[in-house]
Amino acid sequence: VHLVESGGDLVQPGGSLKLACAASGFTLNYYAIGWFRQAPGKAREAVSNTHNTNGITYYADSVKGRFTFSRDDAKNTVYLQMNELKPEDTGVYFCALRMSPGYFYVDGFLPPYDYEYWGQGTQVTVSS
Repeated sequence: VHLVESGGDLVQPGGSLKLACAASGFTLNYYAIGWFRQAPGKAREAVSNTHNTNGITYYADSVKGRFTFSRDDAKNTVYLQMNELKPEDTGVYFCALRMSPGYFYVDGFLPPYDYEYWGQGTQVTVSS
């Protein structure tokens, strides 16, 4: 199991980035996957995930309307399109994967401790 994030960069406020999380060693669309971020000195927070049972994509309130989770099963990759970026979006962005059953979503999100595999992260810096 291997997850590799890419696409992080330095961008001005109001700009856009598209992050990618490429998976290898398994077929991505069978499992639960989500995006998280961690700002310096802060706890890791959920950004977005798709609920594997109801198919709904959930977003943190702070990113709703600006970020979009998508996937390309042919490329075994998920994406996070980030628009209207703000300085408070700065942080390391991670994708995470849960393969084994027996997990439960809380208000649409799978908690970070329920994920089994993590990518190395990609840095997003929003600054003028």
